[in-house]
Amino acid sequence: MTQPILVFEGVTKRFSGAAGPALEALDLTLEPGGIVGLFGPDGAGKTTLLRLAAGLLRPDAGKVVALGHDTRREAAAVQGAIGYMPQHFGLYEDLTVQENLDLYADLQSLPRAERPQRYAELLRLTALGPFGARLAGQLSGGMKQKLGLACTLVRPPRLLLLDEPTVGVDPVSRRELWAIIERLVQEGGTTVLVSTAYLDEAQHCREVVLLREGKLIGQHQSAVFTAPLAGRVYMVPAGEGERRALQRSLESASDVLDALIQPEGVRLVLKEGGAPPAGAQPAAPRFEDAFVALLKPAGTGALPAAAVRRADDPPSDGEVIRVQNLGRRFGSFEAVKGVSFAVRRGEVFGLLGANGAGKTTTFRMLCGLLPPSSGSLSVAGVDLRSAPAQARGHIGYVSQKFSLYGNLSVEQNLGFFSSAYGLAGARRRERMAWALAEFELTPYRRVNAADLPLGYKQRLALASALMHEPDILFLDEPTSGVDPLARREFWQRINTLAAAGVTVLITTHFMEEAEYCDRLVLMSLGEVLAAGTPAQIRARAAREDRLHPSMEDAFVELIEQHEAGLRSAA
Repeated sequence: MTQPILVFEGVTKRFSGAAGPALEALDLTLEPGGIVGLFGPDGAGKTTLLRLAAGLLRPDAGKVVALGHDTRREAAAVQGAIGYMPQHFGLYEDLTVQENLDLYADLQSLPRAERPQRYAELLRLTALGPFGARLAGQLSGGMKQKLGLACTLVRPPRLLLLDEPTVGVDPVSRRELWAIIERLVQEGGTTVLVSTAYLDEAQHCREVVLLREGKLIGQHQSAVFTAPLAGRVYMVPAGEGERRALQRSLESASDVLDALIQPEGVRLVLKEGGAPPAGAQPAAPRFEDAFVALLKPAGTGALPAAAVRRADDPPSDGEVIRVQNLGRRFGSFEAVKGVSFAVRRGEVFGLLGANGAGKTTTFRMLCGLLPPSSGSLSVAGVDLRSAPAQARGHIGYVSQKFSLYGNLSVEQNLGFFSSAYGLAGARRRERMAWALAEFELTPYRRVNAADLPLGYKQRLALASALMHEPDILFLDEPTSGVDPLARREFWQRINTLAAAGVTVLITTHFMEEAEYCDRLVLMSLGEVLAAGTPAQIRARAAREDRLHPSMEDAFVELIEQHEAGLRSAA
């Protein structure tokens, strides 16, 4: 019989200061071949499991055997035989693509005679061949991920461990990464264990491992997880302008476990024995439905509305953000090229684009953090080129990495941001108490931000941005890497804010989140490719063999068309 490629026997791992074990009495066996997906909420133990499998951590109890080697006694043998790509892969940004490959070849003791052929294979696999002389720091996010994977694969491994390799990359790059992973399995016989926050990626996996609080919930094909949900999943049709209100009402219904906005309306997962509302149409269960049904805490529903409005209203014409022919150069590089759009009060406005499209640069200009090179922009009726400080008083901003102070506690972070926004005395104490209660941060009030689970870092970042009750909220990829349950809670809060009249401008790589937006702008290489409602954007990708494209289909097609047009014109 074929020997299992990875075995966990009664594995427990604890970390000092943590409330409970990261993994507890875990039994897991992986047979060789194919892709195995590792799923679970934030803090489930996915990264700990991968680091134990790589021999980078020792179990406190139990045994881990990888490729026939006990990781406690033979860690060096394990590390020399597997490939492991952590979430923050170790590229050297001041080295070129080729120099990074050379460095990893040295670290992995790849004989020099074997390197030219291996490099050629990796550069072909990742399509990085034309970029060998480019500095790693000048690559897009997706290209960095592919280079990180190539460095991991310098010596072909039998077992490849990937910790959320698609986090923070756009849908085009995500598809490319999965094509690379599947080719490795088909051509090289590599077994892949991959953790991911994208539940649709279960479709790539021969089986799924589901964790919660360090314990194994199940290890099956995804169809085994979805089978119990037959007859409990429905679609409630709704027009584009009706979906957010319908979702909020359905979330509060006693029979409803989950309500998710989709292009056609609102997708429901009912509680066991629950009855569908009038007009609901049966839908096929998918892995995401099973994930929510198994892991969503009991009793969670719609969040209560919270007072988050300022007394001083934006301009009466309803447009709170105006951007006209906005441009930004960095030396000879033009990052943003003549971008124009307007955002109305109380609107959720999405800014989509591939890595390197100019979204974050546009965001930073709108927040007054970066001066534009050309064009005009106003926020809350204030010209940002002449009075950026005045405009910033109306703005809350959550950056990609949350911009929290890791060595300060939750309470200290809230206190700092309160003071930065000019709050003092009773008002400061009132808003800090509100944030701790509203975002359920009280149990973590003395925990340093760096030690929080990712979902709680997101809560703290959003709470900090709302301390001064801004009119306008800028959110730059706030759900990147956050598990689906935390994303649902986050969007409940955003929809509540929008219903209260707060204007929200958001960037995201989760295309299903684009459906929550009233209107969108799609950017590529600093330019606007398309603008309109989600339905209007999707319609741009419709064709005879695909009458109802998804938002991801539209994103990929429009981006690829634009880039192909630029290449043909060059």
